[in-house]
Amino acid sequence: MNGISEHASGEQVVYARWLDAGTKIGFLALVVTFFVHVFELVPPGIAHEHLPRYWHLPVEEFIALTGAPQGWAWVARLGEADLLNFIGIAILAGVTVVCYARLIPLFARARARVFVAICVAEIAVLLIAASGIVGGGH
Repeated sequence: MNGISEHASGEQVVYARWLDAGTKIGFLALVVTFFVHVFELVPPGIAHEHLPRYWHLPVEEFIALTGAPQGWAWVARLGEADLLNFIGIAILAGVTVVCYARLIPLFARARARVFVAICVAEIAVLLIAASGIVGGGH
């Protein structure tokens, strides 16, 4: 046995494997979309040569001048190379939800209702946070 599974429960090993796979997929998505953007395989929303004129701006001005998407509006603009990297970010942000969802049937089979409830609550909190329903900041 490897060092991890000797001291971890079956559920912990499943969680770790799914987390490992999800982070690798997210990282691969970031690398691929980076090269798509840098080599202009897909046109960007903001041309590379125009970027320096926006770097110094406060975020409100940047959004006003560039029409950059806010919240989940990036999904509708995935045809723009400079927004493709959000795919990898979304995968990395969502992998925990997938891991918890994978644990629910394992805990249910073991009749560990408290752990099922914790997984469901974690998923709900993460999805509510990602949805933007509950806002923070200003």
